[in-house]
Amino acid sequence: MSEKPDELKKLAEIAADMKLPADLRIKAIQQLGVISTHDALLALLDLAANENLVTKERDLALKQAREVIKKTSPQ
Repeated sequence: MSEKPDELKKLAEIAADMKLPADLRIKAIQQLGVISTHDALLALLDLAANENLVTKERDLALKQAREVIKKTSPQ
């Protein structure tokens, strides 16, 4: 599973790259939410704290992080 950290790193880089189109950054954020691992959660929280991203993308990262927490928390 050495692909997962690389995949997470690439998705986080895409999500934070302001040179890329917004729709591509948003898809990367959403994909991090789909992965739903602890490392994906940390990446999403880093994106939510990234002041270079537009507010909509930071909010989406925070929303995705909340969903990861809900999915991975014991009921």
